[in-house]
Amino acid sequence: MTQFILNEANWKTVKNSRYELAILPWGATEPHNYHLPYGTDYYQSKTISELAAEKAWERGAKVMVLPTIPLGVQNPGQIELPFCLHTRPSTQKMILEDILTSLNIQGINKLLIINGHGGNDFKAMIRELIPQFSSMFIGVTDWYKILENEKYFDEVGDHAGEMETSIMQHLFPDMVLPLEEAGDGKANKFSIEALNNREVWTPRNWNRVSEDTGIGNPKKANQEKGKKFVEDVTAKLAKFMIEISKTKIEELYTSS
Repeated sequence: MTQFILNEANWKTVKNSRYELAILPWGATEPHNYHLPYGTDYYQSKTISELAAEKAWERGAKVMVLPTIPLGVQNPGQIELPFCLHTRPSTQKMILEDILTSLNIQGINKLLIINGHGGNDFKAMIRELIPQFSSMFIGVTDWYKILENEKYFDEVGDHAGEMETSIMQHLFPDMVLPLEEAGDGKANKFSIEALNNREVWTPRNWNRVSEDTGIGNPKKANQEKGKKFVEDVTAKLAKFMIEISKTKIEELYTSS
């Protein structure tokens, strides 16, 4: 039994504990090149959240990891792929609102979303929902953006590349096929430079960008790279979990 993972906790434990922060891992279900499972974003967000929560719990933070949401926003060219599950942002907002409503009724007034899918964008949703839940803290972090990834990987990659492959090799080695079976993750660029350097943004059409659904070469991935990254990213997440758990919402700001 684990006190800080809701799917593993029981009512006897929960009713006798006081929780300060709910953690909501959020992923997606989509192809990840030939060598990684569809649930890569789900498994990574779930496990990284749980490992970070364990470190925070051991240092006195009263946190609870909620069940992971496996539904993400997908690009054109992904939506059409078999079993690539596309969830509209409006649907995600309704899911988030229902979870916030439950927590708010129960007196749990802090929620941290740990996002593991690039197509998910929660900032606008939070801005829309915060007036409705004005007494709550609602935060979000993209776990894959909070470290300097180039210090850990030779070629980070965008999707099913060296970074994600290394992490999965460390966390779930039985789910990763031999790298000789992986595609090279070669990605076509836009013909307009402003779209490549993000001066102008539009969704990428995935079937025109990548032949194997990957973006980024996974061939230099290994377990040791993944292990080091996971240790450091969960330590950083745990530090924030501890801080937000122990800080009253009215004390989040300091005078300059």
